[in-house]
Amino acid sequence: MSYSGKRKVARRRFLQGLGVATGAVVIGTMLGEDDTLSDGIFPITLQLGWLSSNGVIGELVADELGYFAEAGLSLKIVPGGPNIDGVGSVVSAQANLGSVSSSPSLILARAAGLPIKCIAVGFQRHPFTYFSLKGNPVYSPKDLIGKTVATQGTARILLRALLAQHNIAEEDVNVTVMGGDTAALMTGQVDVVTGWNSNMNALSILGDERVEMSLWDAGFQLYANPYYVTDKMLLRHRDKIEATIRVIAKGWGWVYENPEKAVEILVSRYPNLDKQTELHAVKLISDFSFNENTAQNGWGTMAPAVWRAQIDAYDKLDQFEGDPPKLEDLMTLSILEATAADRPKYGKKA
Repeated sequence: MSYSGKRKVARRRFLQGLGVATGAVVIGTMLGEDDTLSDGIFPITLQLGWLSSNGVIGELVADELGYFAEAGLSLKIVPGGPNIDGVGSVVSAQANLGSVSSSPSLILARAAGLPIKCIAVGFQRHPFTYFSLKGNPVYSPKDLIGKTVATQGTARILLRALLAQHNIAEEDVNVTVMGGDTAALMTGQVDVVTGWNSNMNALSILGDERVEMSLWDAGFQLYANPYYVTDKMLLRHRDKIEATIRVIAKGWGWVYENPEKAVEILVSRYPNLDKQTELHAVKLISDFSFNENTAQNGWGTMAPAVWRAQIDAYDKLDQFEGDPPKLEDLMTLSILEATAADRPKYGKKA
């Protein structure tokens, strides 16, 4: 089969795996990206890859304080979930801005031929973490040898990539699939469980006995909450994208300066969230959003080298049907460069 044929097959499989009909993608792309409202307000529909939570606290603050309206924009946040394909919604122009939980989702989508491109990242370091207990700790990847690791089905590839990076044979680690429950670690059924170390509920279950080895610190670096648009949106409405990133960055900067007030806005929008839990979580969220990189380059910054390393790792594990995506097709720094003067520069300097 030719490369173009492989790419078409990969694209079809990727879309089918996400529950998207290819026909809907073609039709939607023709209809949805030029809808300025009659009052001149340009609507931004942000499609999430996860359920609405504190991951969009910056956007909610920006909306509540009128930053979107001041920029001639309106905001609608559409939650994701296990049965909702966020990437497909953006590609089909049901939404004109997207954010997924992890950067590899965008890499695989672009490799499958979907015309999306990352323009900024929300979390500078991915919170994905391997949790163990002090009585049987995992401090480094080598400590995984001989252990039983319970991880989410979609995260098995992350473990494979980590083991390959440290020259650890996959058969030296016993892997089981888990959901979001960490109880198996507490009962001794497994030695390690995985999850985000910004998940306050999971952390409370594991308590003070937990030992954390983050994927980032272990050497496999991903971005969390990357923002993306279609190539068409970038071409036709670059000014609106720039304005949106300025507004979102301003919102996240306000969260950094006013965490308690930001949580009040969050729980007023999402009353199902517990205020005390979110007050603990907002510090973690800010630490992932702002660090030494943002102190120098502003909220949302990203490094091409981090994207390149991810592409190479997935390529070595044969995760692409055809050639891996080109870096310049996958991400662009142009929006960050255009908004550099307006994105807040907070974080601990190196």
